[in-house]
Order: sequence, then structure tokens, then C-alpha cells
Amino acid sequence: MRLGILTGGGDVPGLNPCIKAVTRRAAELGWEVIGFRRGWSGPLNYNPDDPEGSEEHLMRLDREVVRTIDREGGTVLHTTRIDPYWMLEDNLPEFLKGRYKPSDKGTVDATPHILRVIEHLGIDVMVCIGGDGTLAYAAHLGEQGVKTVSIPKTMDNDVHGTDYCIGFSTAVSRSVEYINALRTSTGSHERIAVVELFGRHSGETALIASYLADADRAIIAEVPFDPARLAELVAADRMDNPARYAMVVVSEGARMEGGERQHYGEADEYGRKRLGGIGQLLGAELTRLTGIDTINQSLAYLMRAGAPDALDRMVAKSFGTLAVQEIADGRTGFMTALRDGKYATVPASLCTEGKKRVDVAAFYDTETYRPRIAKVLGKPMFFY
Repeated sequence: MRLGILTGGGDVPGLNPCIKAVTRRAAELGWEVIGFRRGWSGPLNYNPDDPEGSEEHLMRLDREVVRTIDREGGTVLHTTRIDPYWMLEDNLPEFLKGRYKPSDKGTVDATPHILRVIEHLGIDVMVCIGGDGTLAYAAHLGEQGVKTVSIPKTMDNDVHGTDYCIGFSTAVSRSVEYINALRTSTGSHERIAVVELFGRHSGETALIASYLADADRAIIAEVPFDPARLAELVAADRMDNPARYAMVVVSEGARMEGGERQHYGEADEYGRKRLGGIGQLLGAELTRLTGIDTINQSLAYLMRAGAPDALDRMVAKSFGTLAVQEIADGRTGFMTALRDGKYATVPASLCTEGKKRVDVAAFYDTETYRPRIAKVLGKPMFFY
């Protein structure tokens, strides 16, 4: 048996322990593991007609190669957000340019090349670790006859079909740590702090981090907010605090009532701009409306930096072990998952069939902009 493995999308702590678990368990079974570097960019840039020149896009994995990788965050395989199903001609490797007919949107589907690479390398099963985009393409390959296994990771914890994704716990832990650390400067100057967290469409990270750090207010991606009402609440929070400061947490994907999500920079090859900047905008509004200076802090990549915490190590290793266990039993076409507190598998296509968002009615007070966690009996470990 020969496995292929890759990591796609944003990096999160826990990817390396997962890679290590897959490799070590495969080695125990006498299997080979070939890692593709830089997500789907690896097989996209591998040229079967020039295998020696294409070796840079592979990483041959064995017990010695992965021996210490779980001690660090990130991914030893590196990662990109490339989607072979939707490529601009200019972004194809030179040897593929001109081979595919562009769609009406001007993009090309390089899937035939990916299929050729997998066949050329003799890969029996592809193990794909990623978020919605990476796993959606893995499901697409499954429809083309490739045996695939998907492993969900995202610090937003928003892959549909699983209660938990690799990277979420560490992102929340980092956020709580920095929110509380920022209290010293905010309190020293008697200001309002606005802490912006990653969370494009799901506000679960902001909800849980603000709940655990006991922030005064939390603005999540699912609920548009009224800056005037928020300003009134936060000003009162500050006055109620003997140290005369207040803490506000906001998802990067949040927006004001009647407003748009904040973006910055140039659009990528898929027409997407980076989200971010709502924290600065909100801070300026709070200062304008209250007359109180704000401290604006975007945690951004600090949330996904460094080594994974114990929970992410546990889930990552268990997902990797589960993937190989199921492959050994002859099963593919699934995504590893946590369901009702237990390890499970679900169809790989399930990640494309819905959206995982905060259950606002159950866990968030839209009037006070705070988590509302009054009843927990029977509720999921992470509120969503």
C-alpha cells in the first residue's frame, strides 16, 4: 500500500502530529507514505514526464523523517490554498499551459493532471488534511474514482460534519492568553480594548474565547451589530470596572448593521480578498461615540502560531490513527470526525453539504452582545 498525504489551506497547530501519526501507523503496516509539498500545489506542479526534476514537490515520509515533527506547530509539508479545479491559466506550471479549455469564468480544471500524477506515483489512497476548500476538492477526486480520506482542520472549527477540527483548541487557548495579557495595558490607561480574532463566517472562536476570558462584549460573524448600542454598553462596562477599562472581542468576519465585511489587499486568483480591519473600524467608532481611547489589537496569525496544546495533539494523532485504521480495513471515501464526543467517520462529501455556524439562539445574546451560556446539560463541548 502506498499513501499520499498533503496539508492544504491555512496552517494550524496539530498538523505535524497528524502527519506523524499517519506515517508511523502506515510504517507499522509496511506501507509507504509520499507527502506532497504545499498542498494541492504539490501534485499540480509534479511533472510525470520529468520525475527527477519534480522530486522537489514530494517528501518521502518514514519513521525517521517524522520522528520529531510533532514538537512544532505548522506543517512540515508546507501549505497553499491552490484549488486545481479552478485555476487561472497564468498560475499553471509552464508544462500545463495551453492544455485545458478555459471555462466561461476564465478558469481551467487541472483535475486530469492530478489524476495522472496520482496514477504515475502509484498512490493507492490520498490522505487530505484541510478545511472546506481542501476537503471539497478531495471529495471531487473521490467522485473521479480516487480513493481518498479526509481529515478536518481549521481554527474556526467550521467544517460541516464534525464537532471538532484540528487547530481550534490551540487557537482559543492563544486568544484567551493574549486577551487577558492585554488587560494590563488597557487597564493602565483606562481604555477600551478591541481584540480582533480570525473567524471568516463562523464566530465560534470569538464566542468561546470571550466566554473563557470573560471579556465584556463579543461580536461574532453571524450577528450584525449596532455600534451605537455597543458603545453605550461598553462605556457602562468600563465604569462598572474598578480599574476603568473594558474588553471587546470581535470576529474578523463581523459587520455593522447595514454594513459590509471589511477586506484588505488585492484579491487572490479566486477573486477573494483577505478579511480583516473590523477591529480598527470598531475601535474608531467606539472612540468617536464614547470619547474614550481604544487599543486595537488583531491577534491574527498569533492564534495559529507555535506548538499545539494537549487537546489538538490528542485529536490530531487520533484522527491520523483512525484514518490508517479504516484504510487497513478496506474503507475509504470518508472524513474523520468527532461526533457526540466519540471518534467517528462520515462521508467525505458531507463537508460540502452544509455550513457549520454558531447556534445564535442557544448560545448568544443578540441584545447584549455576550455569550449566553446558562444551560449546558446535554450541550456539545464546544458551543456551536
